[in-house]
Amino acid sequence: MDLLRFITAGSVDDGKSTLIGRLLYDSKSILADQLEAIERATKGRDDGEIDLALLTDGLRSEREQGITIDVAYRYFQTPVRKFIIVDAPGHIQYTRNMVTGASNCQLAVVLVDARHGVVEQTRRHSLIASLLGIPHIVVAVNKMDLMDYSQDVFSDICIQYAELAKNLNVPNVTYIPLSALNGDNVVDKSSTMTWYEGPTLLEHLETVEITDAVSDEGKEKPGRFPVQYVIRPQTADLPDYRGYAGKITSGTLRKGDSITVLPSGETSTIDAIEIADKQYDEASAPMSVVLHLADDRDISRGDLIVRSDGLPISSQTVEAMLCWMDAKEFKVGNKYVLQVGTARTRCSVREIAYQLNVNTYEQASGVENLKLNDLAKVVLRTAQPISFDPYTQNRSTGGAILIDETSNVTVGALMLVGEA
Repeated sequence: MDLLRFITAGSVDDGKSTLIGRLLYDSKSILADQLEAIERATKGRDDGEIDLALLTDGLRSEREQGITIDVAYRYFQTPVRKFIIVDAPGHIQYTRNMVTGASNCQLAVVLVDARHGVVEQTRRHSLIASLLGIPHIVVAVNKMDLMDYSQDVFSDICIQYAELAKNLNVPNVTYIPLSALNGDNVVDKSSTMTWYEGPTLLEHLETVEITDAVSDEGKEKPGRFPVQYVIRPQTADLPDYRGYAGKITSGTLRKGDSITVLPSGETSTIDAIEIADKQYDEASAPMSVVLHLADDRDISRGDLIVRSDGLPISSQTVEAMLCWMDAKEFKVGNKYVLQVGTARTRCSVREIAYQLNVNTYEQASGVENLKLNDLAKVVLRTAQPISFDPYTQNRSTGGAILIDETSNVTVGALMLVGEA
């Protein structure tokens, strides 16, 4: 049974948490004790209904304010497929939470309030989903019950979003009218929107084709193995044992493969692949393994072992799309720590090539600094060469973060583009 990881995004009060609650409730994916807990929490409400949003809004401050602050994860499954749901906050100050939550999703459900149509956060979250290489977007037009289930309202919003989608790199966009509060077109077909002939949200989630947006069709992705730890017991039983532990982040590695260690460029051959004290002839992403090489090489945490027939880019000048996630401004000349996989190196900001206007998607040049939640293309100069693949080709080695040297806080999310 395959797994679909998807995120719900949108503006404040679009009903993201309620939609997830309805999805879990109507698909019979809530445990009895969970249901009892939220029934107790909403006892005494005037309408007598339980608040399904409480299934994901678990923080006290979220429940007090009736908003989502942190990213919440929920797991459920149907007879067809397994799902991991990522519920992202709608407030603009929590956009960074949406970026981290969406970074490994295959589908984004962008909620649009039928009363308000496409708003700034709709544009922002759609742009981020596009930059993160998410191949499927579902535009869920929620609260249709407040607009008398009007087909014209739904059609107008579809036209608005289609205009926006022309500037996005998203191959598949699906539109579904629904009411999360009443359950229309979430799990069950709506009896009030008979004019809509498409699938319910759950039907679409169960049948959408899961593909990796950043792989070349028909081609095996290149083997990538960031070293996390060098195992060297030096005991009487294992005097010569030397293994390199980590997780294969893409492709397949096989015994006998010629490999290159980056950034040093040293070469060797895979002598053995070990998993839980057993040896295997091959292993694929996302398996955690211990590699043994035919030759002794100077390898440590942060090095990248790759198959020699598919080398990544290695450079000290990097071009990347940046989502700035800190209250302090991002400026040319600032210094940070850049982390790609397990590798870390200091870097400085060379240039802000352009900033993306969230409303128009236009590129503004001549920008001198970036503020919280700004999106831009930037050029960084690193102290040591870093090895990476363009994000559009390989998410696992094309994603990176910027870390503030003084506070050790993650301040930026990067989609690496190439060598500048």
